Formats: sequence, C-alpha cells, structure tokens
Amino acid sequence: MAQQVLFDIQKSDKCGRYATASKNLAEGETIFSEIPFAFGPKTDSPVVCLGCCTPTDGSILCSSCQWPVCGPECEQIPAHKQQECKIFSKEGVKFQSVSDPTDICPQIECITPLRVLLTLETNSERWNKEVEMMESHSEERKTKPVWEFNQINVVNFLRGPCKLDRFDEDLIHKVCGILDVNAFEARTQSGYSIRCLYPKLAILNHNCVSNITHSIESTGVGDENDFRVNVRANVAVKKGEELCSSYTYSLWPTIVRREFLKESKYFECCCKRCTDPTELETHMSSLKCNKCDNGLITSINPLDDSAIWKCSHCTFTTPSEAVRKVFAKIQSEIDEVEYLEGGQAIEHREQLCRKYKSVLHPRNAYNVILRVALSQLYGKIDGYSLEDLPDLLLERKMEMCKLVLQVADVIEPGCSRLRGLTLYELHVPLILLAKNQYAAGEIDKDGLRKKLNEAIEVLEKSVKILSLEPPGTTEGTLGQMANQNLTQLKENLEIMIETADQY
Repeated sequence: MAQQVLFDIQKSDKCGRYATASKNLAEGETIFSEIPFAFGPKTDSPVVCLGCCTPTDGSILCSSCQWPVCGPECEQIPAHKQQECKIFSKEGVKFQSVSDPTDICPQIECITPLRVLLTLETNSERWNKEVEMMESHSEERKTKPVWEFNQINVVNFLRGPCKLDRFDEDLIHKVCGILDVNAFEARTQSGYSIRCLYPKLAILNHNCVSNITHSIESTGVGDENDFRVNVRANVAVKKGEELCSSYTYSLWPTIVRREFLKESKYFECCCKRCTDPTELETHMSSLKCNKCDNGLITSINPLDDSAIWKCSHCTFTTPSEAVRKVFAKIQSEIDEVEYLEGGQAIEHREQLCRKYKSVLHPRNAYNVILRVALSQLYGKIDGYSLEDLPDLLLERKMEMCKLVLQVADVIEPGCSRLRGLTLYELHVPLILLAKNQYAAGEIDKDGLRKKLNEAIEVLEKSVKILSLEPPGTTEGTLGQMANQNLTQLKENLEIMIETADQY
C-alpha cells in the first residue's frame, strides 16, 4: 500500500522546488514517511564498522572485503554486504590500517557516495524521479577545499583502484555535493551519527522556525527499510501553506545560523526570525550593554553580516566581528564542558551561566543551550539526584525549564522534541515542590491539589508530543515512560492528597 503524501510540489524562479500542504494539517499529523535513498558514514568520519557504523579500531575486518566491521554479524548487514563489500572484494581493494582510528579517516569518505551510486543502478527510477534534480552546488564547491578532498578520496579512489570508471567524475562530484547539501543526520541504535539521503524531505525549504519535525528510527537491521523518517506537522498548517524544515541548529543565534547555512548549504537565510534583530522577541542574539543600565545590544541589520551592533539605550556600538568572537569563545567553553561527567557536568555549566550573566540577555542562545542541558542533568547525577535536591535547586530546575519553554514556544512551537522533553523535566520539580510546600505548611490541601493538577497538565502536554516519536528512539522510550507516569499520577492523585500529612 502506497504511503500517503500530504504535500504538493511547487516551483518558483527564486527558490526552485518547494512543498505546500495539500490539505489542512492538524498539529502532530503525519505528512509522509520515507526510506532513505542511501545512508552511511557521515563526512569527516573516524574508522567505523561498515555494517552498523559504530566507531571501531579497525582490528576486525570483513572476511570478504577486508574493511572494518564489528564482527561476523555486521559484515552480513545488507547495507554493507550488498553494496561496497561486493566492489572491494571483486577488485581486491583492502582497508589500510591507520595509527589513530579516532581521527578523521579519509578512506571512509567514499562509502556513502558509493552507496548512492550503486543504488542509482539498482533503483534508477527513484534516482531519475527524486534524486537527480537535487541541488549539488557543484560550481560553488569547485572553489572550496572539499572539492579537491573529494577528488582524491572519492573520485580517484572509485574510478581507480575500485575500477568504477562507469561513473564519470562529474557524476561522482554531483553525488558528493547532493549528500553534503541535502543529507540529514540520523543516529544508529548505539547512538552514533550517520547521514541519510531523503529526497522528499529535501524538497522542503529551510526556515529558522520550521512548521514540521522529522523523526528517524533505526531498526538495527541495516536493510533498505532502516532509518525510515516520519515527517509530521509541528503546528496546525493550512492548505497551500509552505512546509518548512530547519537545516541548522535552532538554538544558535542568527549570526551563527546564517554563517552555517551560507557555508554548508550555499544560501543566505532571510526568514522572519533572521530579519528581526530581537529574533521574534526571544532576544537569542541580544547582549547586555555594560555602558548603561537596561541597554540591549543588537545588530542594526541582521541580514548584513558586517553591520554594526548598537545599544538600544545609549550610543555604544561594536563591530559584528567582536560579537562573533564573543559567541565563538562562549561556544568553545560550552563544547569543553560537554565531556565532563558527574557533578562537574552541572557545576561547570552553572559557572558559565554566572560568568556570562552580565554579558548575555537571559534568553540569549547560549544561556538557553546551557539551561537545556542543566534542566535534564538536575535529578539524574550522583549528588544531584531528585532525593538530594533541596527546594532551591528544584526551583532552579523549574525556572530553567520555564525559560527554555519561553524560547521553544517561539522558535520550536507545537509538537517539537525540545518542548516535549522540557515539559517532561518540568513536571518533576512541580510535584516535589508541591509536596514540600504542603509539608512546610505553605499551602493547604486545596493548594496541593491545584499544584499537582498543574503538573498533570504539563505531563499531558509532554506525553502528547513524545508519544509521536518512534518507540525505538530515546524520545519515544521517554514518551512511553511519561505516559505510565501520567496514568499513575492521575490514578493516585486523591490518595496523594489524602496521605499528604505523611510526607
């Protein structure tokens, strides 16, 4: 049975192909699902198993082609066995051992383009109908280092040692470009990133406030049905309205998002969010002025990367390059704390929040990034478990969740994962604080009931969102647990209130 596709393809001279809703779409409604045309290791990959894409040291090799795998099971996965394994085995092209398997391995770079080329031959109809017309930006890429890198590690390797000269150089470069510009990141069952090529999903244009979301599930089988993507409406969409995806990280500030899109996707975003210096009143790019009270520093023209940044209350100005350096410094410090574990993961992030309190607007992107992490870490780390958290830290967790939601409601509205996860984290301190407040005599049983019902409403919203995620994903699993928690909370509400004096 054919999958229903609830969008129409349109064309314009300005933006080429784009998609519009073919009917009124309800919030959370599935628009289409799609299997990838091809999938495989991401660019700049370390040594990985060619079956499951898990990083490996390269000591275990496929018995047929002598390229890295995890073991006999992985070498039988069709994505490997039916594609590059046949080519490498036939031509005797073996993997060359490397001194540091965790470093970027240029040998792996050819795998995903090769899978696209081989699928082109086995599924020419889909290639001709969906993939061939995808934008590769080959002309722009010719002037970049990636072109020469691909010439050596993909084009020359496939046409030389692999003897695939039936694929001409232009076609191979085009495939590399199609992947770089259009591929989406997915995660394997073991949590490692790969890239997948979804022709239908790639039709959707970018917007920094997207009205769709996509979920990708890995079955671990590795066949053509693995990594199926489900695309649904984040919010209600009217018939004829354009469907927009996001090609970048929504929590980055405008100057960073636009630079990423220009460098990797070859266009300059001019959406409403990018055009507005306040980022739709979220102030995700705004800085505090240290020359006056209450002044906020924003770009006088966010669509001009060289425009000056000016205070809203005084005459202070600063060049965009200075702002870019501040953002880069903060991002590097955030990247460093990503590797910390235990209590340090919380403590160092809190230090960064304090360090930049006088520099960043409370809802600046980097504050939001830190709060997203902290809201999920509090209650889950030794020394900071839910049982250990005093009311002060429970209030801190609740405050961070609410501030994240203020931003998410604007830039990732509706049924977005960010909102679903944050709502889940919010319901926990709401319950615990309500119990503690009753025990301290700050509220009576009617007040307790009101606060517990507030937690139920928050959890219901979370369940509504997370239940849309595939069961095998982290979010889908959390959605199932949230639903169980919700059922128990509703069933035991009155008992919790009646026995509140025992807290």
